[in-house]
Amino acid sequence: MKKEIAKRKKMIAALICGMLGCVFLCSGDWLMMYGDTTYHGEIYWLTEGTAQIPAWRNSLSMLVAFPAVILYGIALFNTEKFIKTEKHRKIYHYLTAFGLTTWLCLHLLYVMILYAFAWLNGNGFEEAALPAAEALLSHFSWIILLSEAIMLPPFLYWFYLQISGKTVFPRAMAFTNILIIYGVLQLVKLTLPDTPFRLGFANGLMSESMFIWFGIMLVWTIKKEKIT
Repeated sequence: MKKEIAKRKKMIAALICGMLGCVFLCSGDWLMMYGDTTYHGEIYWLTEGTAQIPAWRNSLSMLVAFPAVILYGIALFNTEKFIKTEKHRKIYHYLTAFGLTTWLCLHLLYVMILYAFAWLNGNGFEEAALPAAEALLSHFSWIILLSEAIMLPPFLYWFYLQISGKTVFPRAMAFTNILIIYGVLQLVKLTLPDTPFRLGFANGLMSESMFIWFGIMLVWTIKKEKIT
């Protein structure tokens, strides 16, 4: 009994770490985007607001991403204990390890583009700022596609494990998957007016989805005891 309580406490702590990581990364997402939503090019987040964002906000956004990913990892690697068999735990473990490598890469890409956009706008190169930022994104867009392709498998695999009864959760909890939560929040975003809040909310969608996902597992863990 004591061993089971210790396991539960450890899982609760890990999930709280994950939620704290979401707060860190989501804060960074909002820092790098929140501002006037008026834009003039093809990319909706290269706005007049982001053109005026001071360098310290982009630096802080990048800085908080490091502890965020570490805290994500603590939670994600601990959630494998919800999986019933060692074989499936190992698959999920490696998929998660590969997936985590792309989080900082993606965040850095966006921060660097936004920093360059703001710097050019603030240092007498306004006419070059938008074309340069759009060219950077176009040239490195393959990184976004590749990163997403690496990030998605652990969440898809988690859905498979839950829907097939290979975790300690009820099968119905498969529909609390982060990708489903993300889809629901995307619909919520469509209902919001065009304001700085909407831009920040849209940029932080993945972190916001993760926060809810970890929160659901945290509530279940507090109420239940069965952790393998």
